[in-house]
Amino acid sequence: MKKYRVGYTAGVFDLFHVGHLNVIKQAKRRCDYLIVAVSTDELVQKYKNKTPIIKYADRAAIVAAIKYVNRVVPQESRDKIAAFDKYHFDAMFVGDDWKGSEIFGQADAHFRKYGSRVVYLKHTDGISSTMLREQMKK
Repeated sequence: MKKYRVGYTAGVFDLFHVGHLNVIKQAKRRCDYLIVAVSTDELVQKYKNKTPIIKYADRAAIVAAIKYVNRVVPQESRDKIAAFDKYHFDAMFVGDDWKGSEIFGQADAHFRKYGSRVVYLKHTDGISSTMLREQMKK
């Protein structure tokens, strides 16, 4: 049995790349059942002020096809506590580039009251959707 029963991770997953795959794979190694929330187009527009290149339905289909993923859900809000209340996961997985951020620090403090936690996973250096976007412009 793995360390956690239900795991959760979230992302935009636009221009899907090996960094995305690494987070999903690392998360699945640590849990029996992995829920992946894919940000909706509206949410990305709201907090990043840009529209994803690949529309939500296609990004969700790509993530759902990955063998490590048990369930795909829409991420319509960045509220991590609301996600915990809805999906009752034992661990929320996130890249270690978010370590020390207010959003995940507050979430972890809340989760720990209920036996859950934020787990930071090694970030894949040298790749990001932002970098890919910039390369595509050239």
